[in-house]
Amino acid sequence: MKRMLSGIKPTGQLHLGSYLGALKHFVDYQDEYEMYAFIANLHCITVPQDPATLQKNLKDCVALYLACGLDPKKATIFLQTDVKAHAQLGYIMCCHTYMGELSRMTQFKDKQAKGEKNLSGGLYTYPSLMAADILLYDPDYVPVGDDQKQHVELTRDLAIRMNHRYGDLFKVPEPLIGKVGARIMSLNDPSKKMSKSDNNDKGCVYLLDDLKKARKKIMGAVTDNFANVHYDPENQPGIANLMQIMSSLEDNRPFGEIEEQFKGKGYGDFKRAVADDVCHTLETIQNRYNEVISSDLLEKTLSEGAARANAIANAKLDKVQRAIGIEIIDK
Repeated sequence: MKRMLSGIKPTGQLHLGSYLGALKHFVDYQDEYEMYAFIANLHCITVPQDPATLQKNLKDCVALYLACGLDPKKATIFLQTDVKAHAQLGYIMCCHTYMGELSRMTQFKDKQAKGEKNLSGGLYTYPSLMAADILLYDPDYVPVGDDQKQHVELTRDLAIRMNHRYGDLFKVPEPLIGKVGARIMSLNDPSKKMSKSDNNDKGCVYLLDDLKKARKKIMGAVTDNFANVHYDPENQPGIANLMQIMSSLEDNRPFGEIEEQFKGKGYGDFKRAVADDVCHTLETIQNRYNEVISSDLLEKTLSEGAARANAIANAKLDKVQRAIGIEIIDK
């Protein structure tokens, strides 16, 4: 069975874009692949965080992994910091990454271009840690949104570079991008990705949103004056985004079928149908989330996941450290 690995950085609440772009795919993939899904809490602290809020977001993230359908019997679910090899290999990867490569990484470059001050060294070097996160487990595939493909390309470059220098250390992974739902846009501004950092709360539907609030956000989504439900991201980005949400929630239903269903109907009818899909999904997730939070499943899942992940990660780290010459005694 091929191996797949991915993680989520929960610096805020998980939202509909997180679910459709990542979590839903994780659930689908766990039956096809040997799945490793981790919570990237080290990546959270590249920018300042309130400790109490961060801890809650991490706990909610694990609970939502489970609530969305990830099965700890099928997938290895763990917290990044419970596997110390991530940070150690991260430093080793940083020493093999060129500054020019890091300077081209989107997140740092964008923040620098905006004139943001006091950018941390962690924000600059986190792509090297991300490479370590992946390469520790020799995955065949890494599911990513199209805006994250750059990081997997750097990971591939580093794997090839180190394999060339030191021998066969890492499997070179392939990025896997979902064709539908890979990038859900803001309801308020469909030119931007749906994000927890959106200044306007109306643009982002959170998985733990009150259902009435979530419905109101969908009904208030930006559309256009064409009065025609048609998939045209360039000329009708708001409608195209809502169609992508509906398609993703209805097992990748073809856009043509959606267009035919709402032919001659107004945007109000279409939005109500999208809102019905969204609220049904949120209700199912929230019911399961409440069950998880009130049980010991979260703690048990992380404990068992960390044990399985450590066994693989520590063996890989030892192999790398021996290959590059920093180990001097047998352990």
